[in-house]
Amino acid sequence: MKNRYCLSAILLFLFLSASSAEHNVRTERISGSAGDVLEDNPVGKLKVYVYELPSKYNKKLLQKDPRCLTHMFAAEIFMHRFLLSSAVRTRNPDEADWFYTPIYPTCDLTPTGLPLPFKSPRMMRSAIQLISSNWPYWNRTEGADHFFVVPHDFGACFHYQEEKAIERGILPLLKRATLVQTFGQRNHVCLDEDSITIPPFAPPQKMQAHLIPPDIPRSIFVYFRGLFYDVNNDPEGGYYARGARAAVWENFKNNPLFDISTDHPTTYYEDMQRSIFCLCPLGWAPWSPRLVEAVVFGCIPVIIADDIVLPFADAIPWEEIGVFVGEKDVPELDTILTSIPTEVILRKQRLLANPSMKRAMLFPQPAQPGDAFHQILNGLARKLPHNKSIYLKADEKVLNWTAGPVGDLKPW
Repeated sequence: MKNRYCLSAILLFLFLSASSAEHNVRTERISGSAGDVLEDNPVGKLKVYVYELPSKYNKKLLQKDPRCLTHMFAAEIFMHRFLLSSAVRTRNPDEADWFYTPIYPTCDLTPTGLPLPFKSPRMMRSAIQLISSNWPYWNRTEGADHFFVVPHDFGACFHYQEEKAIERGILPLLKRATLVQTFGQRNHVCLDEDSITIPPFAPPQKMQAHLIPPDIPRSIFVYFRGLFYDVNNDPEGGYYARGARAAVWENFKNNPLFDISTDHPTTYYEDMQRSIFCLCPLGWAPWSPRLVEAVVFGCIPVIIADDIVLPFADAIPWEEIGVFVGEKDVPELDTILTSIPTEVILRKQRLLANPSMKRAMLFPQPAQPGDAFHQILNGLARKLPHNKSIYLKADEKVLNWTAGPVGDLKPW
């Protein structure tokens, strides 16, 4: 029975390898409202005022550590640059629909390049104190018509460990603002229902430089490179990735259909383009750049992260382009993937080949129509007009400026 299963799986794999080469130029547009949303143009639908802050909140941080430009949290930097020259920017705050505070809270990196979130709450409080003192717009809504880019692991909870992020909760001063964040998980204290979930930053030019000819067949069935255990931060195991990555390794390290390893080869991007399925399991947070890389390289993302909220879900039909596997079902991953009908796999590949799908996941320089910048603006535009209830009465206060951990209240 086992041999028969292996033979069937290998035959399916060989067929898909040939089919992926034969059908490489075919694409398919997303049907229905999702396709319309994906291709929407936000220009003329909203106006954004960009606060001018002292450089210590943004440019000086980047000058101190240019690595911030290339890490997966860099959307905060590129969104600022994009808005400065965008057609939606207004220099008249009285006509603005939205207000943007350009602050880089993740640009504080360890020697190994990991962001330290511990100063972020104080930096954010300092910036809000500044704009509320120098302009009248924050005070009239207490931030309800303001948006902030917070690409930390757990957004505005400002911690990289989930347990501590939950304990902290969203920074109290941001409770009324719209948060643009990479973190997304249903029924989680670190995701406000009005937030806009975005993809993490992946370097477009670097990915472009590693494109291979589209007629090369996809000769790898399942691909993954990354940690299975985080022995430094989770020495006992089981907490990191809620055990899902460990289950992938223990169950499939010797399976010939699975090309999985902790090694990160120089051919990583090329290998993804040669793969049919790319595993996108949770790590410390449910999201990772693999999701972006899989979509851009046409590799069907296998999403292993229960209750994840995916980027631009009203524009990108994730159920149609990806495969969702419950964390508890990881031991059955081989059966799940080899049981997907061939025509379903080929349709997912055609949808992934659509250039508009790839653009929506990237923050290119310069910006392009339909890219991640424009998808964020589309999300903001769809929240307009603001409900009149967001405007506070004279001297009315909703937010508690003294709430939160004592350490967050110290000056920055």
